[in-house]
Amino acid sequence: MPPVSWAWSAELTGRTLFDDLRFAEDRILVEQLQLLLHSVISSTAPVILLSLLMAFTLSNGENAVTLLIWVGVVVVSKLASFYVARRYLASAIPFDHARRLAWSMIAFYAVNGLAWGALPWLTMDTASPAGRVIALSLMSGVIGSAMAQTSSVLAVFFAFALSTLGLVAIKLLQLDEPAYTAFAAAAVLYFVSLMSLARNNAAASMAAITLRFENSELLEQLRVETGLAEAARHEAEEANVAKSKFLAAASHDLRQPVHSQGLFLNVLSRTPLNEQQHELVENIRKASEASRDMLSTLLDFSRIEAGVIHPQSQDFRLQPLLNKLEGELAPLADAKGLVYRSRETALAVHTDPALLELILRNLISNGIRYTEKGGLLVGVRRRANQAVVEVWDTGIGIEVEQQREIFREFHQLGNPERDSRKGLGLGLAIVDGLATTLGNRLSLTSTAGRGSVFRVNVPLAKGAILTEAPDTIRQRNSSLDARVLVIDDDESVRAGMRHLLRDWGCHCQTADNIEEALEMARSWQPQLIISDYRLREQRTGAEAISALRVALGQDVPGLLITGDTAPERLREAEVSGVPLLHKPVSPSQLYSRMVDMLESLPSQ
Repeated sequence: MPPVSWAWSAELTGRTLFDDLRFAEDRILVEQLQLLLHSVISSTAPVILLSLLMAFTLSNGENAVTLLIWVGVVVVSKLASFYVARRYLASAIPFDHARRLAWSMIAFYAVNGLAWGALPWLTMDTASPAGRVIALSLMSGVIGSAMAQTSSVLAVFFAFALSTLGLVAIKLLQLDEPAYTAFAAAAVLYFVSLMSLARNNAAASMAAITLRFENSELLEQLRVETGLAEAARHEAEEANVAKSKFLAAASHDLRQPVHSQGLFLNVLSRTPLNEQQHELVENIRKASEASRDMLSTLLDFSRIEAGVIHPQSQDFRLQPLLNKLEGELAPLADAKGLVYRSRETALAVHTDPALLELILRNLISNGIRYTEKGGLLVGVRRRANQAVVEVWDTGIGIEVEQQREIFREFHQLGNPERDSRKGLGLGLAIVDGLATTLGNRLSLTSTAGRGSVFRVNVPLAKGAILTEAPDTIRQRNSSLDARVLVIDDDESVRAGMRHLLRDWGCHCQTADNIEEALEMARSWQPQLIISDYRLREQRTGAEAISALRVALGQDVPGLLITGDTAPERLREAEVSGVPLLHKPVSPSQLYSRMVDMLESLPSQ
């Protein structure tokens, strides 16, 4: 049996959008509808709050009544869909009702899309230019969010996006201004881009559902045919490889829009906005950072699996690191009414400070997540030539039979509904992998219902302490006067990088491929090259940087950025020797790396 990802790729070859809009077989359609209904429930409160916020922001004396009616329509329709979703999820969806329910959801989202698409018609004529920009930005966010929530049934998202963006584009064209005509064209391109992402997500969810059915059938087969145990073991290994490839592919496709969004939000936050608009942008930024943190967790796990983490050990004092963690994580404990304490220590250790920070951050975050009353204590004890860092909590505790299982990937306690607010179930798997990489002993003592204590043994420093635990955040305090060439085959990423780098004072040019970059370099010599790792036609950013260095006749500094988390891709990028950042890259991280590279250039 070939890996699921291969079969999936073969099935997608030659398929058209019309093929993808067709309903799957009934049992798969039922699973897709359940995913969709869960999304309906989880999005009810945010959608209602967003509609109220948008109405409040865009309301004026001319449109107050119509906006009030609009809010009423959105709220009533959302509550109705919430009721229907709860009713269907309370009992299994019958196979013979699946297609009828799917058509109902298509009709509902088409009407719902018309309601959202009507918002520009109610506000654009009376809003200020800044208000129009905010309205269009929020509309794009609503449609992007709908893609994540509804793409499990592609026809539902197609109906919503087409009706919403269709009305928006018609309104923009009606304004008969060049800028808004360009916005209308951008809306069409946005629709095409989102449909491409939605098709990938729909195919990925179908692959996951199919894989689950295949695994269930495999278990049944194993019960009946015990003689095929060895063959079944090989199939399970192949399924695990397919899972890793599926996660890597899904992670890459999601990283692209999140990375672009972060770039545009950073630029937007530095433009003239009033206080309320700044608050809206800040809320969008926080949502983007939450997505980025979740993707970063997947990346940490992929890097451990790929074996590309190499510790950079040094001597440093523990107390500054404990202070930093307390400053960042204690507010999370305070928000839950928990007590967070860390005991002072004068001990210094010899290890990689960044990896130790990641271990402790995961342990403390995990303790806060699973503790409802009481608190946490972080302390350090000396044992012979070791410092034992301990994280105590008064949380739910862990049964003895579960104390090894919790270090497996995607394993979670007390979260059968897979609530994403409780994480992905990768934190302790990452801790275990990093402790193994560092050669540090990790242990757990826990009593169910009373709490847990995790211990990490770290070697003590032997010599004089010259450094503290490094702070990785660099402040943007000066303009970057440099010529930077960006190579990326995604137009939204190129546009975001152009705006961001020019905002930092750079002279920025962008290219879609290696040939275009070489042509630019003949008349415009860059001081720094930033390239996406995976380019079109199976070419890489490492190839692009190497070709440019040969053409320019000098070793121009290069930086790779990638959204790919497949272990083999990570190893390939490491072998290239070019520094690598992972999408979505935070602007502060990018700025800090650029400053380091530009400071190493000889004076010109």
